[in-house]
Amino acid sequence: MQKSEIEGEISKLETAMEAADDTYWYLHIGRATDLSGFDHMLYRSFEILPGALSILTLSTFVALAFMKPAWAAYLTIIFSIYWLFKTVYLSMHLRHNFQRMRHNLALDWQQRLAPLAYDGIHHLVIFPFYQEEYEVVAESIRGLLRATWDTKKILVVLATEERAGPLQREVAERVARDFGGHFGSILITVHPEDQEGDIPGKGSNISYAAKEARARVIDVLQIPHDQVLVSAFDIDTVVYLQYFSCLTWHFLTAEQPYRSSFQPVPLYNNNIWHASTLSRVIAYSSSFWQMIQQERPEKLATFSSHAIPLPQLIEVGYWQRNVVSEDSRIFWNLFVRYDGDYKVVPLAYPISMDANMAPTLFSTAKQIYKQHRRWTYGVENIPYILFACIKNPRIPFRKKFRAAAVQIEGFWSLTTHPLILLVVGWLPLIVGGHGFNATVLSYNLPFVARTFLTIAMLGLIASAAISMALVPPRPAEYGRFRSLVLTVQWLLVPITMVLFSSIPGLDAQLRLLSGRYLGFWVTPKTRTASTL
Repeated sequence: MQKSEIEGEISKLETAMEAADDTYWYLHIGRATDLSGFDHMLYRSFEILPGALSILTLSTFVALAFMKPAWAAYLTIIFSIYWLFKTVYLSMHLRHNFQRMRHNLALDWQQRLAPLAYDGIHHLVIFPFYQEEYEVVAESIRGLLRATWDTKKILVVLATEERAGPLQREVAERVARDFGGHFGSILITVHPEDQEGDIPGKGSNISYAAKEARARVIDVLQIPHDQVLVSAFDIDTVVYLQYFSCLTWHFLTAEQPYRSSFQPVPLYNNNIWHASTLSRVIAYSSSFWQMIQQERPEKLATFSSHAIPLPQLIEVGYWQRNVVSEDSRIFWNLFVRYDGDYKVVPLAYPISMDANMAPTLFSTAKQIYKQHRRWTYGVENIPYILFACIKNPRIPFRKKFRAAAVQIEGFWSLTTHPLILLVVGWLPLIVGGHGFNATVLSYNLPFVARTFLTIAMLGLIASAAISMALVPPRPAEYGRFRSLVLTVQWLLVPITMVLFSSIPGLDAQLRLLSGRYLGFWVTPKTRTASTL
């Protein structure tokens, strides 16, 4: 195919996308301020909904504790029972996914690919980075070299930011010099500063990088778009050995490969032995939640590092450039664009990333809080889903209702349940007055609630066992006491649930409610080498 023919095909595709945009004009709405008139008011009401629901729930509990302490006590007991059954339910999913992941790690995925026509599949891997040092980027690239996949069919994009200054360009050029000859290509892109419609962050960067890679690499090399899988990685992502083989197998055997995104399990193992106890608990708690979600694919959206077929990425207009949670929003963009006929295929296969850590405990806690506030700002998807479902009559009602209900319940329970169970639910004993404190219910509330919560916390034993099975081999500089600490650290979970789930979640919802929209915060990455 000549250059003129390539440009002609691109022009046809862009014309088709423009026509689609007329039908799906709301596809890349970021916030209420992007709209006017009634649409603005409607979207704004949806932005207010999650925070209002959480505040109403918590304030109702507080009001009942003063006015009807017995009612508040009964509700606390009901929540404790609910939490027990939910913990058992989720623990079963965690254990099952752990078994599947361990099984998948032991498989020879290259052998499984042998009967399939996989030779033409190429992997476009995008690494966006901002101010990371050379070793962080280089170790992620080394992970690609260790993978059991033909590296000439791996196309790497180092997506830098103009606003980061010349030092980051120098890091990218050094990486390209050191590793460029091993891959099909290494492309360096520089996302322009202050580009119209963009907010500074990962979404606008990787969207620009993917467009550049398509024009400057894929079409120049005449690689068919339907044979390209795009992996959008965080800069600290180190792939396990058979990631590409596993991903390719799932793509080629999927029921609808071009109506599917593909989600690995993020394990924060790169620096897990060097991280503080707080970092480790938070890191594995995040991994465990993603493992649980992999067993409930009907509730699964893309998160962090994920993979998408290139044709679908092009057709939806790449990642959304005006939101913080681009990793999950891309799934909802595709869900809306294909009228609800889109899903996430769980790989039950891990990738490794960095646990959030800083030089001091206080700065680590501060970074974790900001990171989780950014993650829980995924609540911005709720107004998008509700608005798009109203505007798109082609999405079946059942899918609309489930998508909205799952997201609303998820963010509501994330914010309210830990606070109710561990803080607000005990208010009747403090403010209930003499009349309530003299009742049998007042006497039994601590015993009953504590019993159910203690039984529920027994699930932490399973969490500790699974975490120790997933952790990389202990470095020589650490003794067995370090392993013991990794086991007993799970006693911190009740505290971390409140401080690093509920409170940042409520913070994110209140920002959306009040129109104080959150910008993208880049998690600092520092380490010397991977322990894989």
